[in-house]
Amino acid sequence: MHKQALIFSTAYFPMVGGAEVAMKEITDRLSDWDLHVWCARIRPGLASTERWENVTIRRVGFGFPVDKYLLPFLAAPLAAWKFRSTKPVVWALLASYGGFSALVYTWLRPSSKMLLTLQEGDPLEHYDKRTGFLGFLHRAIFVRANEVQAISKFLANWAKRMGFAGDPHIIPNGVDISRFTKTISAERRYQIRQEFGVTEQDIVIVTASRLSLKNAVDDIIRALTFLPEKYKVLIAGEGEDKKMLESLAANLGVSSRVVFLGRRSHDELPGILMSADMFCRPSLSEGLGNSFLEAMSAGLPIIGTPVGGIPDFLIDGETGVFCEPRSPESLAKAVLRITEEPGLREKLSRQGKQKVEKEYNWEQIVKDIREIIKKLDA
Repeated sequence: MHKQALIFSTAYFPMVGGAEVAMKEITDRLSDWDLHVWCARIRPGLASTERWENVTIRRVGFGFPVDKYLLPFLAAPLAAWKFRSTKPVVWALLASYGGFSALVYTWLRPSSKMLLTLQEGDPLEHYDKRTGFLGFLHRAIFVRANEVQAISKFLANWAKRMGFAGDPHIIPNGVDISRFTKTISAERRYQIRQEFGVTEQDIVIVTASRLSLKNAVDDIIRALTFLPEKYKVLIAGEGEDKKMLESLAANLGVSSRVVFLGRRSHDELPGILMSADMFCRPSLSEGLGNSFLEAMSAGLPIIGTPVGGIPDFLIDGETGVFCEPRSPESLAKAVLRITEEPGLREKLSRQGKQKVEKEYNWEQIVKDIREIIKKLDA
């Protein structure tokens, strides 16, 4: 009989963010476990129960955003009743609504063992503000956890500060290496660049991210004012800042050098990355930064800021180049450094790719996570 685990998550497929994508990569590879994901419905039309191979998804709520607030009160009691005769491992994805749900479940089933996975990417102050007077409950998630898996040293340190008594396991998210290392032909690269309105003579900076404050995409647009005309920017993603970013490009007179690609599928992303010359995301906060790892896997030199989990993989001059947060001029200098310093581009491309293949391979990552949940199940 397969071992059982209950995963509490705010959302799950088809509603995805970075954490949900990572969890699916993990659950797809835990075929020897019977996994039950409890999440909020959030959107109308989604089935209350679905089975995907070894994963059963149960969605609670009414199909509206408010469902995430109801998740601890609906999912935890239902799961406690359904699994009253067994003792599955409890697994919380993020110390948010999923974490609160797991906490409530352990109140109902006190002997349960709980794993907390941390993938938070917003500034940590954001979580303090959001929890407000319920901050003591937020901390209770960390205190109750029997094990914590954090995707970066930054988040592992946060877990300790929030009250986790043990030593967190630092196990990063991975990259589907076969997808991002599959090279495209010179003809296909030329074709993609043509579709986006850039020439072979242009030097293309690409970013793939949500268009929100924390990802500071506006700094990339501002950096163009410090760079020659041949430097262009491809922006893949959607978000609340899109109109502001379009207006900014127009006001700075660089609209013709900025291409907004909108939301692109994961299948399109490798080709988009490989059609560019470098990747940049001048983040203000970052749990880890999977978009960087995907770009490194695709062979692109990367530019990032020394915040959050980014220093775990970006070593300046070895696997990427740092720029200062909120400094478009510093970002422009990093771009020119990659372009002009002899041999640097090739070195970053080679060493970045090697680092991802060695340390961010999903197979090894899932092997390490399996050991944690096996230990909790023992």
